[in-house]
Amino acid sequence: MSRAIAIVGAGPRGVGVLERLAASAPEIGPDGLTVHLIDPYPPGSGRIWRHAQSPLLAMNSMAADVTMFTDDSVVCDGPVRPGPSFWEWAQELRANGDPDALGPELAAELRAVTAETFPSRRLQSAYLSWVLREVVTRLPAGMRVQLHRTRAVDLADDGDVQVVRLEKGGALRVDAVVLASGHLDATPTDDERGLAERAAADGLTYLPPEQTTDSDLSVVPAGATVLVRGLGLAFIDLVVLLFEGRGGRFEPDGDDLRYVPSGAEPRLVAGSPRGMPYHAKPHYRLRAGRPPLPRFFGPPAVDPLIASGGPVELGAQAWPLMAKEIAWGWYHELFLGHPGRVRLDWPRFAERFAELGWDSTAMHDLLAAAVPDPVDRIDLTALDRPLDGVRAPDLAALQPLVRERIAEDLRQHVDPAHTPHLGAFVAMLSVYGEVTRLAGSGVLSARSRAADLRWWQSFFNAAASGPPGFRVRELLALSRAGYVAFLGEGMWVDVADGAFRAGSASVVDAPPVTAHVLVDARLPDPSAARTTDPLLASLLARGAVSEEVLREPDGTVLRNTGLIRVRPADGALVDATGAVHPRRFAVGPHTSVKVAGAFTRPGMNAQSLRYNDAVARAVLHSLPGARAAAA
Repeated sequence: MSRAIAIVGAGPRGVGVLERLAASAPEIGPDGLTVHLIDPYPPGSGRIWRHAQSPLLAMNSMAADVTMFTDDSVVCDGPVRPGPSFWEWAQELRANGDPDALGPELAAELRAVTAETFPSRRLQSAYLSWVLREVVTRLPAGMRVQLHRTRAVDLADDGDVQVVRLEKGGALRVDAVVLASGHLDATPTDDERGLAERAAADGLTYLPPEQTTDSDLSVVPAGATVLVRGLGLAFIDLVVLLFEGRGGRFEPDGDDLRYVPSGAEPRLVAGSPRGMPYHAKPHYRLRAGRPPLPRFFGPPAVDPLIASGGPVELGAQAWPLMAKEIAWGWYHELFLGHPGRVRLDWPRFAERFAELGWDSTAMHDLLAAAVPDPVDRIDLTALDRPLDGVRAPDLAALQPLVRERIAEDLRQHVDPAHTPHLGAFVAMLSVYGEVTRLAGSGVLSARSRAADLRWWQSFFNAAASGPPGFRVRELLALSRAGYVAFLGEGMWVDVADGAFRAGSASVVDAPPVTAHVLVDARLPDPSAARTTDPLLASLLARGAVSEEVLREPDGTVLRNTGLIRVRPADGALVDATGAVHPRRFAVGPHTSVKVAGAFTRPGMNAQSLRYNDAVARAVLHSLPGARAAAA
């Protein structure tokens, strides 16, 4: 008898699970399998990576650093099924395909792309669409895929059958369901709603958190002063759309860029808790090869923490090893890739480094003796709090201080003399996977999950998920031209006297900046309770899914993360009673299991590919007629 699975969400996460289902289906079965992909947005690319967005928007990964396929580095239970990375796909299409089928703009971009290019999101959309077609062509005998360009609005049990109701009418009767919807929209928080109400009463314009590509930026007037809260990737998109997207352009100006305005742009005053944009993505390759990871924060260190049963404090017990692991990646690249800049050979340094505690006096002495230039020593505090202690009497005096730090950060991330940044980046990816495993084990204290884990995610995003260097150069040009001003760290916002007001800890004496427009440049905080997704909302209302609520041992609520609870090992949904549903699964940023990215870098034993494999195999094991016993 044929069996069926529904994957709600046909973007890269859903397609990644589909690829792993196809890989393991011949081993696990059952014989005859239909997979329904449900998404109102284009299959393969999904909402975020769909073609229908500005051609100006770029990825924050280089062409050689993007893949959807497993390779020999991936340690998983399912079969490895290699496939081309973005860069390999582009080369093959140029050599043996028809680039012109992509249309003239994308064909020109494809012909110009290199391994170090940061491609447009539209070209990534083409790759992701091709990946889905490739996965479908590789399906094993007896397996097929059916696409549904609509929204799933409800899910119910009918005995052992899962009934998925579709927005355009009808329902699918399947044996298992995977929710792979990606980032979910949400109604405003109480604070955001209160801010919007005060703004409306005073005739102000407020854009709450949302996907920047979906924002109606026509409400931002030319020439207006606009307060922006948030300096991450959503901020970078906002800058692209409000300046180059309105006809401005950048011209070479010596080693820098000069902004030529169109007259349609606003003037932005932007801040955040850190006060700095995310660190630029490295523009170079490793000279010493991938560092041997994990070294200090792998199973030998993490497994005993898990076996202890907790409570474990991430900051006190894990961070010293996490920091040492990140530094290990940095110094492996420095000593082996730039040996002329150190005073010890690698074996002697590595042996001594391994013996010492990360924040010990002996470690500081070793680094000072072995690495003479302070620029060559990793400074995790500066990476996390780049404006710590920076103060200015007014906004104008602050600008050169912030630009100096941004420019130096950019220099180090594009100059191949500073490839240790990439060594640390690679180590952070390894650490991220182990932190996910530790968090999923349930041994972290509620306080640590509420505070330390949240800090780690923010630090990781700022250090490892930044924009391409060319975007940072553009941002500096806009700042020098007076179109973007940085408000500094510790930004605050309120409404008073008929205007938005904003200040920060970095500007000590000046009056607040006032404006009639405020943009919250970030994604909405995850919240199943506030989601606008009808399927998830209906499941939550019936108690079929539950939000992760962090409580002290005495029951005191520390934080509601808004994430839907899943079993960490395989993404199985956990309902309001704590029961695990045997045939419902979820994967993605709306779940309590944090996985770094829907696609990944090749050759990294990527966590996302390993987790997709675990979820897919659990789904197959849940089906009637599965041939292999579940592990």
